[in-house]
Amino acid sequence: MIPKKNNFAYIDAANLHKGVASLGWVLDYKRFRVWLLEKYEVRTAYLFIGLIPKYKELYKRLQEWGFTLVFKEVVYDDDGKPKGNCDADLVLQATRDTYENRFDNAIIITSDGDYSGLVKFLQERHKLLGILSPRNKEKCSILLKRTGARIAYINDQRSHLEPTQKEKAPDGDGTL
Repeated sequence: MIPKKNNFAYIDAANLHKGVASLGWVLDYKRFRVWLLEKYEVRTAYLFIGLIPKYKELYKRLQEWGFTLVFKEVVYDDDGKPKGNCDADLVLQATRDTYENRFDNAIIITSDGDYSGLVKFLQERHKLLGILSPRNKEKCSILLKRTGARIAYINDQRSHLEPTQKEKAPDGDGTL
């Protein structure tokens, strides 16, 4: 399918990964990219993600599947957990693309209320297609809900977006 629209997706990778995981499943990113193209006519899917060298093979696959990766240098907290806060980078890219009129409509993929200002900005310019929340309705930020934007929940598409049993081969998830 060749999209008629030139829609862009702005994806908070950590929020997407953690949100889906909190619901007890794993997202098949290759299927997800195809679904974004077919369902929302997303030609460009920005994935804002912390850069951790040991995940270079994952980054390579994500790019092969059609994501445009935007890396953020990570810092480590006192417990050694990586933190790559991409919020400002995502907002800046979406704002820049809006002013440069690079897309027809944008879809924001997050459950984080920190993006409510961006959502309102896109609404005012009639550029928001909607929000895709990786969390369930109860866990999606009230700040996003208060914008009045259309919110769809990725969990509702779980049967289409998680790996099939055939793809979940033994050791396929890295466990013994």
